Amino acid sequence: MSSSGKDRIIVALDTPDTAQAVRWVEQLTGSVGAFKLGLEFLHAQGPQGVREVQHAGADRLFFDGKFSDIPNTVAGAVRSTCALQPWLLNVHAMAGGAAMRAARDAAEAAGGEMRSLVIAVTVLTSLDEAALAAIGVPGAVQDQVVRLARLARESGMDGVVASPLEIAAIRAACGPDFLIVTPGVRPAGGATHDQARVATPGAAVRAGADYLVLGRAITGAADPKAAAAAIAAEIEAAAA
Repeated sequence: MSSSGKDRIIVALDTPDTAQAVRWVEQLTGSVGAFKLGLEFLHAQGPQGVREVQHAGADRLFFDGKFSDIPNTVAGAVRSTCALQPWLLNVHAMAGGAAMRAARDAAEAAGGEMRSLVIAVTVLTSLDEAALAAIGVPGAVQDQVVRLARLARESGMDGVVASPLEIAAIRAACGPDFLIVTPGVRPAGGATHDQARVATPGAAVRAGADYLVLGRAITGAADPKAAAAAIAAEIEAAAA
């Protein structure tokens, strides 16, 4: 992993519109490390939209498909996704160990040594303990996140997606080489929007995050490039 602050920023292209996503990529290429396309875009534009964003300069792409299904279906989804050669893709840890192993095997078969990295979503950053209890998962959010992170590591995942508040516990449980990608990152004073478990970029890096996912804090700024530069500087200061 690069020590550069900008290389640790993943910008979420949260739009269903290819032209808008391309504009953000053209604005920010060279100022951030990667771009993320999520369900809103993927369902609106499909593989052709992904290719257009890559052609615009998104060489390092996080395909945020959050696959969760039976192992055979997850494997098929990963195979189809790997045809687009993303840097990173994800599955839901709650799909279980067999589904995660199927995802890893499919990525390896598709890409060999140049395969896409596969990480698992632990608990969505919009959920708190009350929300988890309502769907039948009692107890502390951190306990559930760490349990799923351990399962992900045992199932061959390269890492996990987890909120800033669980980074240190995951790092302690899963070791220094387990990738932690962290959404729910907001500059000091920024709006939390629809996420419940958030932290500043500096706090997330000090806790042990490898990569930070930021969307509206950059794409919604008056000057996205300047916003990215300020966040990169905060990351480097925190990592020093």
